[in-house]
Amino acid sequence: MISIQEYIVADAAAGPYAITTGPDGALWFTLVHSGQIGRLIPGQAPTVYELDPESGPSIIVTGPDRALWFTEYTAHRIGRITTDGEVTEFSLPTPECGPFGIATGPDGALWLTETAADRIGRISTDGEVTEFPLPIAGAFPSAITAGPDGGLWFTLNQANAIGRIGLDGAVSVHPIPTPSAAPVGLTAGPDGAVWFVEIAAGQIGRITPDGTVVEFALPDRGGRPHAITAGADGDLWFTEWGGNRVGRITVEGRLEEHDLPTPKSEPHGIARGPDGALWVALEAGVLARIVADRAEPAPSDHSETRSLRPRGRA
Repeated sequence: MISIQEYIVADAAAGPYAITTGPDGALWFTLVHSGQIGRLIPGQAPTVYELDPESGPSIIVTGPDRALWFTEYTAHRIGRITTDGEVTEFSLPTPECGPFGIATGPDGALWLTETAADRIGRISTDGEVTEFPLPIAGAFPSAITAGPDGGLWFTLNQANAIGRIGLDGAVSVHPIPTPSAAPVGLTAGPDGAVWFVEIAAGQIGRITPDGTVVEFALPDRGGRPHAITAGADGDLWFTEWGGNRVGRITVEGRLEEHDLPTPKSEPHGIARGPDGALWVALEAGVLARIVADRAEPAPSDHSETRSLRPRGRA
């Protein structure tokens, strides 16, 4: 059993897309369509920080310097925002490269994908950028995460593969067994493997450091899984953008799915919150809080409500 609360944080046209927990104990999220970064402490009103409206902020993570780092997909930049809202932006060497995924590496730098340039980038906290070319053209590198083996793992959406890059820039590529699976999100699991979603195949995948892949079919193969994260319960949680659901898979491969209360809410990013619950960015202008099993209870001032304000446009 799970319970779901919804917190309206933006106009539906703004498009909450990715979400992470900041070093300040708040939730930080991107508003991809309006070019903004949002911050929410449950029980309080959200705060929104303005960027270039056409910048397309996509994935956001906490950096090694206790700031939030994010990709600007359409502006081809990397952004940094401090917990008090000061923004710095860094241009990338390759024009029109389309940065999307970003993750903190074990070397104290940020690593990113360049979807349109077939490169993996590395940016230090002072803004120095290094780029590493991939051995495949047209691969569309997408999400990226620090793996359990000291490398960075990433999805190759159009090459139908999972890639790994070492801190020395050496790249290896591992094909996915299912053709045209189109992997997107991925995360390090609690079992020493990397877990990923196959948006076109309707499957969840698991890859070990030696490149062995196992796939698990969803009950609804048209659910279009998008993002995945490790929960506090030791399971993997994922969004189904096309199915309007969140799903849960154990490390043994047992699956369950849960419908979201608002139709056509377009779930995208998912992350563990500061309260141990799962939080989901819904493109309809909402952050959803999901409590399952022994997760901490909701904030007491809103424990009986479904949203901070009545549903509708902010």
